[in-house]
Amino acid sequence: MSGFFANTKKPEGFGGKIMVAMMNHGHAALSQWGRGFLHLNDGAHVLDLGCGGGANLAALLDMYHGGSVTGLDYSPVSVEKAQKLNKQSIEAGRCQVAQGDVSALPFGESVFDLATAFETVYFWPDLERSFHQVYRVLKPGGNFLICNEADGTVTKQFKWCDLIDGMSIYTSGQLSALLRTAGFIHIGVHQEPQKHWLCVTAQKPESGETI
Repeated sequence: MSGFFANTKKPEGFGGKIMVAMMNHGHAALSQWGRGFLHLNDGAHVLDLGCGGGANLAALLDMYHGGSVTGLDYSPVSVEKAQKLNKQSIEAGRCQVAQGDVSALPFGESVFDLATAFETVYFWPDLERSFHQVYRVLKPGGNFLICNEADGTVTKQFKWCDLIDGMSIYTSGQLSALLRTAGFIHIGVHQEPQKHWLCVTAQKPESGETI
């Protein structure tokens, strides 16, 4: 079982294809809740980190009809699935999906209005470095949203760390501290107490704005 669940970290092979399909469906309610904390202009340029099977790319494209959405994942299986799911938007020039590492983002500085990370920071091997990378590619005033099904307050959540090598579960305090270290301000914490869901939002300062 642990071998199959390792596909939550990096989907590979046939098991990975099953996993990305399961994640598109299984994370739908959480992702919808998290997207409720997004408030952007219609023409926003959005980066979804760890895009998995691409369901959030499709939802973000629906939210911002005049904008564009870029997905990034380090699993070729996830990239392939996300590209298939968003084929029409890719052909229309509104979406692209790239393979890459969040700790070394393959984008220039100050490109995106928003970066999102749904159910994925658990698996980022160097969270501090990765947050600095997200900060770099956001425009001044750009926003970063992290949405996790586990908020680190319930002991049973940590069983997944035993099943999946390299997985870590973070509390709101831990994420907030790392975001501040990376330079983010206006950090907001949103929690769903019954399900123990967690959403953390942060902003890159506007030009000339002090932290």
